[in-house]
Amino acid sequence: MENKNPENEKIRKAFEDKDWSKIKSEDSWAIFKIMSEFVEGFQKLAKIGPCVSIFGSARTKEDSPVYKQAEEVASKLVESGFGVITGGGPGIMEAGNKGAKSSGGKSVGLNIELPFEQFDNIYIDSDKLINFDYFFVRKVMFVRYSQGFVVMPGGFGTLDELFEALTLIQTEKIGTFPIVLVGKEFWTGLVDWIKTTLLKQANNISEKDLDLFHVVDTAEEAVDVINNFYNKYGLQPNF
Repeated sequence: MENKNPENEKIRKAFEDKDWSKIKSEDSWAIFKIMSEFVEGFQKLAKIGPCVSIFGSARTKEDSPVYKQAEEVASKLVESGFGVITGGGPGIMEAGNKGAKSSGGKSVGLNIELPFEQFDNIYIDSDKLINFDYFFVRKVMFVRYSQGFVVMPGGFGTLDELFEALTLIQTEKIGTFPIVLVGKEFWTGLVDWIKTTLLKQANNISEKDLDLFHVVDTAEEAVDVINNFYNKYGLQPNF
């Protein structure tokens, strides 16, 4: 009996999904699923009021200081009048929803099915959980309905959300909103690389692009950045 390597089978299956005939036959039907996710997201999120999205690793444990800090950030956001949106899963996402719910605020979860780690946490309001199959639809919802981003330590997914927002603001495809990176020790290496390589060596960004985000160490500082942004420009969050 042939001993099939699971990883090889996984790669083979992924390659088969790229078969051109299969792609052409399935694309038309996928449009309806994509449309339905946009419609559900727009209808539900348009009713929630001003919220800030919290991003971070799904792998962060409940006893981690970073988990506790994300919970504190969410609680303080609620005290400032915001609801909290997360990716709906475990780790930092769970901490964000937990902090919002424990402080009596709106707790929103934009969940997505993944092969590991992702499941909706118990701290999401029952009427504010939305499930997605498509990452790009989910990302549109984060950007469209968030009054700010708070980015805790995380992995590829966290960086994806961060740079998506920075790119859209930089290219003026969306209006500016505050983006806060929490944890100087975690973010310093990346920020230094942006400054020394992207800016100074390669000249791939402008000096003013560094003003698109703020790096802080505490929950108080994170929430202050959000509040100060709206106060500075005489704006009100999108109520």
